[in-house]
Amino acid sequence: MGGGPPKEHLLFAVPTPEPTDTTNALRKKFPQIEITWRQVSYTFDFAAIRASLGKDIWSSVTILCTFAGFPASRSEAPHLRLVQLLSAGSNHVQDLWIWKDEDITICTASGIHGPQIAEWVVMTHLVHTHNYKHLYELQKRHEWPKSINAERQTSVRDRVGLRLGVLGYGSIGRQVGRLAKGMGMEVYAYTATPKDTPEKRRDPGFIVPGTGDEKGEVPQKWFSGLDKESLRHFLKQDLDWVVVAVPLTKETRHFLSKEEFRVLSDEGKRKVFLTNIARGPIVDQPALIEALKDGTLEGAALDVTDPEPLPEDSELWDLENVVLTPHISGSGVSYLDRAIQVLAVNLGKWVDGEKLINVVNRDRGY
Repeated sequence: MGGGPPKEHLLFAVPTPEPTDTTNALRKKFPQIEITWRQVSYTFDFAAIRASLGKDIWSSVTILCTFAGFPASRSEAPHLRLVQLLSAGSNHVQDLWIWKDEDITICTASGIHGPQIAEWVVMTHLVHTHNYKHLYELQKRHEWPKSINAERQTSVRDRVGLRLGVLGYGSIGRQVGRLAKGMGMEVYAYTATPKDTPEKRRDPGFIVPGTGDEKGEVPQKWFSGLDKESLRHFLKQDLDWVVVAVPLTKETRHFLSKEEFRVLSDEGKRKVFLTNIARGPIVDQPALIEALKDGTLEGAALDVTDPEPLPEDSELWDLENVVLTPHISGSGVSYLDRAIQVLAVNLGKWVDGEKLINVVNRDRGY
C-alpha cells in the first residue's frame, strides 16, 4: 500500500442509492478510510459510467467497489490499488487496463450468490420434472381435466437416488450440491484442478452462514481437468442432471458441445437435464439447441445465453423443454448487503496487511 495518499479512499460506484446505515457502520469500523458513494446507471457501458462519474473523482481513490465503474487509465487513478467487484465473475474486466496492471489487486463477490442461485437451480429443474409449465397453462384456462394424472403426472419422478454432476464446485456449486443431497441425490463434483486432500476440498472464500459445503463433504466423487478427455470421463458417470457453474475462460469456452452432449446422454439413451447459471458461451448454443430438439438432452434451464440479451428469433424461446430467464438467478434483496460483507472482510485484511479473500488469479482468469 506504499506510495499512496496519506489516507485510504474507498469509492463505491454502484447502481443503487447509498445504504447509509451500512456505510456509516463501515466508517465507524474503518475510521482511517474515507468513503464516497456514487450512484451510477445499471449498465455495463463503461464509457457511460465513466462520463457520469467525471475525471476529478479518481485522484485520491485507493479502493474501488463496483460492478462496472472504472477509471480510464492509471494516470486518472494514480493511487488505485484494490478493486472489489460486486460480481462473482471477472471476465467483463479482462480487457481493461486494470486487469493488465498487476499493482492492482482484483477481488470478486464470489460466495454471496449461492443461496439465491441454488434456489433458482432447484426451482427451474422442478418446473420441468413436475410438468409445471403444462399445469400453469391449465390454471390460466381454468381447466382441471379428469385425465390429468393419466396424461402427465404419473410420469413425474422425484429426485431420490438420482445423480447430479456439478460442473464447477465453487460457492454456487456447493450450495446446489447441499440442496441436491437434501433431496436424496448423489452428487459428483468437477473442478479445474484435483481436490485430492481434505484441505484442497475446503472452500477458502466467503460463505453465507448456514449454506454451502465448507469442507467439501457432500460429493461422493470428485473429478477434475480442463481438457475434453477429462470432461467426457466425468460426463460418462451416468449423470441425470448437470449444473454448469464454471467461470468463463479460454479453456471453458464451448466446454460443452455436440460431442459432450452425446457422451452425457449415452447417444440419447439416457434422459439428462442441463442447467446453466454460469456464462452463455461455456455451452455451444447451436449444438445445445439441436440436442434439445432431437432428444439428445431431455431439457434445459438457462439463466444465461450466448449472446445476451437473447435475440428475438432464437429457437430457445419456443422450445417446450426449456426454462429460460434473463440472467437474474443471482438477484435478490440480500445481494448488496452480502457483497458489502465481502468488502468489509477484505477491508479488515487490507488495513492489517493480511491475505485477502476472493482474489482473482489473472493467469487462471478467475
